[in-house]
Amino acid sequence: MSVFTPLARPELEAFLAPYGLGRLVDFQGIAAGSENTNFFISLEQGEYVLTLIERGPSADLPFFIQLLDVLHDAGLPVPYAIPTGTGEALRSLAGKPALLQPRLAGKHISSAHAEHCRQVGELLAHIHLATREAPLPRKSDRGLEWMLEQGPLQAEHLAAPSAALLRAVLGEVRALHTAIRALPQANLHADMFRDNVLFDGNHLAGVIDFYNACSGPMLYDLAIALNDWCSHPDGSLDTARAQALLGAYAAQRPFSPSEVELWPAMLRIACLRFWLSRLIAAESFAGQEVLIHDPAEFERRLAQRQQVALHLPVAL
Repeated sequence: MSVFTPLARPELEAFLAPYGLGRLVDFQGIAAGSENTNFFISLEQGEYVLTLIERGPSADLPFFIQLLDVLHDAGLPVPYAIPTGTGEALRSLAGKPALLQPRLAGKHISSAHAEHCRQVGELLAHIHLATREAPLPRKSDRGLEWMLEQGPLQAEHLAAPSAALLRAVLGEVRALHTAIRALPQANLHADMFRDNVLFDGNHLAGVIDFYNACSGPMLYDLAIALNDWCSHPDGSLDTARAQALLGAYAAQRPFSPSEVELWPAMLRIACLRFWLSRLIAAESFAGQEVLIHDPAEFERRLAQRQQVALHLPVAL
């Protein structure tokens, strides 16, 4: 179970009292997280999620709170930090920064079809449109510079074919660094995988886990989402799902010529980011009871993205 910081009922009751949401009915650790500790919290007045931030500087937390407020105010189905009766949204529990948020309806899906992907593309476009005029500044802690720093270190431990694949895309990152920085920007979710999106039946009910959110190229966020929602087990792309996602996104925000040109490379770079982070996590948490995603999944996807026949839809 990925509960890095266990909690006793008395300390949890004391923490929850200032919210004025009634008696603690029940609480349960959430096993799905791989970076933070999360609990489902049942109070007399409703269902909530408590997050203890385990990774990253606490100085970034006001950014996450402000971003979610912006998206919530735009009418998007996102969680947001609930303040106490005295207005505190960011607090401390067990020595960790802590946030209490509403529990959104719905559940994760393991098998996506075209309609799921259409709704994901539409929602991602709305997130970008809500923030593109004035993105809240935050540099990703797993951005291009991080890839260029960590990539060569990980390549040293890989078999020759895998190391060659990794070094090839690192070369693209170096060559395209300036062009990528010049792409249209907004605030990004940067982790919109299936386990961070909730569906209530066939209706997209919410998107969660914004703790990788940052400011950056919207095309990168789109590539991250598509690589997860539209991939077959062998890493190849499902054309019908991919076209549904891209078409729904483009209907809200048309693509620029530079985005069309850089799309194939961006798909590869998005694969690289998660291949590297999973390799590092597998090494760091080896032997611990922590959910570790398979790094080979993104190695397969990266191998399949060496030739990309899927183009961005362009308005005529």
